[in-house]
Amino acid sequence: MIERRDFLKLTVGGIAMGQITHGFASERKNAPAWNLTSGAQAEEAGAPAAAPSGFILSEARPFEPALVTEAARALARQSYKAVAQPLPDVFANLGIDQYNTITLRPHSGLWIDNNLGFAIEPLHRGSIFSNPMDINIVEQGEQRRLIYNQTRYAFGSLPIPDNIGDIGFSGFRVLVPNDGQSFVTLATFQGATFFRAIARGQNEGTTARALSIKTADPRGEEFPMIRAVWIETPTLAENTLTLHALIDSQSVAGAYRFTIHPNEATIIDTECTLFARNNVDHFGLATMAGSHLLAPVGQRHIDDLRPQVSEVGGLAMLNGRGEWLWRPVANRATLQISSFLDEKPHGFGFLQRDRDFDDFQDDFQHWEKRPSLWIEPIGEWGPGAMQLIEIPSDSEINDNILAYWRPQQPLTPGSESFFAYRQFWCWKPPVSPPLAVTTLSRQGHGSAPHRRRFLVQFTGPMLGDQKKLQDIKPIVTASTGSIYELHAFPVPERQSYRVLFELDTGTETTSELRLVLEASSVAISETWLYRWTP
Repeated sequence: MIERRDFLKLTVGGIAMGQITHGFASERKNAPAWNLTSGAQAEEAGAPAAAPSGFILSEARPFEPALVTEAARALARQSYKAVAQPLPDVFANLGIDQYNTITLRPHSGLWIDNNLGFAIEPLHRGSIFSNPMDINIVEQGEQRRLIYNQTRYAFGSLPIPDNIGDIGFSGFRVLVPNDGQSFVTLATFQGATFFRAIARGQNEGTTARALSIKTADPRGEEFPMIRAVWIETPTLAENTLTLHALIDSQSVAGAYRFTIHPNEATIIDTECTLFARNNVDHFGLATMAGSHLLAPVGQRHIDDLRPQVSEVGGLAMLNGRGEWLWRPVANRATLQISSFLDEKPHGFGFLQRDRDFDDFQDDFQHWEKRPSLWIEPIGEWGPGAMQLIEIPSDSEINDNILAYWRPQQPLTPGSESFFAYRQFWCWKPPVSPPLAVTTLSRQGHGSAPHRRRFLVQFTGPMLGDQKKLQDIKPIVTASTGSIYELHAFPVPERQSYRVLFELDTGTETTSELRLVLEASSVAISETWLYRWTP
């Protein structure tokens, strides 16, 4: 056991991170020290070691997870200091296409030949991924920092000088075996606090963030960074990968623990303790971001031959009152921010419900194979709001749709706040509404000026009963404007129910629409929500 009193001789920012072995080009200069041991413990550290991958590991030091929390607490008591570690010009000025030519050489991933069920691929710094992330490997209660080695990378035609030293890494990929023949990417941690994962057979899509601060806030967004990670060596029997992360920003320091469970769906359990340097009244938990350019419910004209270009179909919510909500997202003409007030939410997520190639007609991107991301809070989160941000975009590579849980209670200086939640990166969420769900949302011009026509289709087994269809009533409301031309089209052979209506906007500039199917005054569908804007 490492005693707490032995630990807090931690100094963050200015101490080199240990001595590099004689065979390596140079020691990393002016790097911050996320040194989780005291000086006495450092003296007992073991010698540097070479990993089978060809990377070098620093001397061994004792480790236990509580020390990451101690490091975050100590960090928050100090003034924020950005990490300054400039890159050589050849990497700092790369375009993203040039950066993507930098690849890890074969068999250079950690544990690639160790039969542990996972492998780690350290990612090179460069281009937009310039911030360093210290990577530490933990085994049998000891930590060793992974040291950059340029011989492990192929640089294509880039003119790379010799002996560039230890420039660190920008992040890492988590790999898993693919049918015993090769490895495939399961998750990626790179850039600020961004990370993403996929389920088996999927393409990368929606991105998560460990923490967001003042997103789309007029005061300006703050981007926390993952400064260091400690990755525990897995075992084949457990089939889980646990990693600890230290994050830092102008306002908040935090200790995170991610436990990754690969299966048909990839589950990531996330636990965090946040320490505020100053008052933070706008922060986001379980932040999600995805690309949405074109869909039938959108209003912007995009000249594209594909019927739909989107990795996020909508935001699904199971609120604290037990109501299932579905909010299709749109590529707006202007920035739109929506808040859904709630308390003790049960779950929420960005879902991709369209899984047919014909919905997208894209032979390259295969949007139908992008993951849904469903979040389940662990413990009670209290009052707050789901925040949805829709940003205008002319490019499918932009993550222009964001959502996160915004707690009502702010972070205050000296406070310590704990949160936990479970992520499901999946084809279909682990829980689904016991109701009819929205399977189509469309809009277009109406029958008169200032009118917009909407078509919403619900699908579910309860809609296949011919006798019960006559009891169903669509209930449509609008916060402004008036509803006209309400029509219902039950299609029992397809277990679907289509609702057509028009919104007369008049002189209004926005209207919140709400639609639900009821039978005997009881909801039999999830609640469809949409914000109309010009």
